[in-house]
Amino acid sequence: MKQLKKIGLLLLGILFFFIIYLVVNTINFKTTQVKYESIDVLEINSSSVDNFSAALKIKTISPENAVDFDSIQFHNFSDFLENTYPLTNSLLEKKTFNTFSFLYKWEGTESSLKPIVLMAHLDVVPVIEENLSDWKEDPFGGKVVNDTIWGRGTIDDKIGVIGIMESIELLLKQGFVPKRSIYIALGHDEEIGGLNGAKVIANYLKEEGVEAEFVLDEGGVIIQDRIPGIKKDVALIGIAEKGFVSLKLSVKLEGGHSSMPEKETAIDVLANAITKLKKNPFPTKITPPLEKFIENLGPEMPFMNKLVFANKFIFSTLIKKIYEESASGNANVRTTTSPTIFNSGAKENIIPRSAHATINFRVLPEETIASVIERVKEAINDDRIQINSSEFDSEPSQVSSITSFGYATISKTISEINPELLIAPYLVVGATDSRYFNEVSKNIYRFSFITINDKNIKSFHGVNERLPIVDFENAIRFYHQLIKNSDMK
Repeated sequence: MKQLKKIGLLLLGILFFFIIYLVVNTINFKTTQVKYESIDVLEINSSSVDNFSAALKIKTISPENAVDFDSIQFHNFSDFLENTYPLTNSLLEKKTFNTFSFLYKWEGTESSLKPIVLMAHLDVVPVIEENLSDWKEDPFGGKVVNDTIWGRGTIDDKIGVIGIMESIELLLKQGFVPKRSIYIALGHDEEIGGLNGAKVIANYLKEEGVEAEFVLDEGGVIIQDRIPGIKKDVALIGIAEKGFVSLKLSVKLEGGHSSMPEKETAIDVLANAITKLKKNPFPTKITPPLEKFIENLGPEMPFMNKLVFANKFIFSTLIKKIYEESASGNANVRTTTSPTIFNSGAKENIIPRSAHATINFRVLPEETIASVIERVKEAINDDRIQINSSEFDSEPSQVSSITSFGYATISKTISEINPELLIAPYLVVGATDSRYFNEVSKNIYRFSFITINDKNIKSFHGVNERLPIVDFENAIRFYHQLIKNSDMK
């Protein structure tokens, strides 16, 4: 009996010290947020909104089928840029790639300083014909309604193009001369892979021996009410992005009449393979971008949330379980598996001889396309299924530093525009043109000064894409201040 009592007291003691350990870690889990005083609000001329509206009216659509490419619209956008931003086009060096992509260089006065690269893309995704009736405003009307501007590209990504161009034109009017050279890379085919735009520009910069201090592209945003336990708006700076690969699964068996089916048909075999993949998802991981996200936002959370994140090495399984519960969270902790195409059959009473499916994978940092393919083969474990990868794929990006000059400068600029924002690094689950710039800079970041919430999160690439005018004006203020802040050594 005494022995049991001693064991019980020992266990209570261990539990007590364990709780003390957790609490001490939580108390020492201090904020990493660096606050800066807000700068004077830069006045934005109403002509800037008119210019944004005009840009949205030009249908620079990147279609899936190359024969549907409307070169006239892209020529019109080229003319628009030249006519709307005369100082930028006359005072900066401009190079054109594949007719419709552009690289501007604003020469700095101090060659010892590494340049920066600001990126955006001028193309947009199509508007699906059958969804037109669901649009509240013309998707290519550029109409302003109640302080909100509507149209395809307001969020993705003419906000970037016009925000950058407006800020540079304004700085030129103000007589600003940068110490650090600035490149502006505007691709025309990001929505279909960027092979003829950003990739070509990146190759040119590499061949020229350009080593940038940092690169800034789209990808990160300001989010509202999207992180449990945090009431403030959060500016997310992408420090890495997932890779992607699509695998085509094919199977060919004997067909025949539907009245005499074999035990397994091609459709059965392929459907079973997809079921195996979905039932055996890739393992969850807390990758470096998520670790940095937790370190930056964990201290801002309520005590119990904070306790879990302050002791993530103990509660890692719980953290991953929490993230798995939502689609967006799940995408941050594992390589995702998404069947997107299934083709088979031509007539209801004929058993098809073949079946084909396409599965899209978004690959976590620290994994590779080769490791994805190997795991798919192991999970399916069926020699009857042929697996081929698509021609267009991308490895996960490198993870950029959050202690670099670039990250500090972007963070400072965000805070100066809106000191109330929390700021955190994160993993971009989609793909951006910046993936081609890995050999131009070690520090690639992804951020646009736009606000995403439950009301508009499905609008880009969807219906009713729109943006508050204040976000557009803040985007100009952001690039304007970022360029000035980048001059500091």
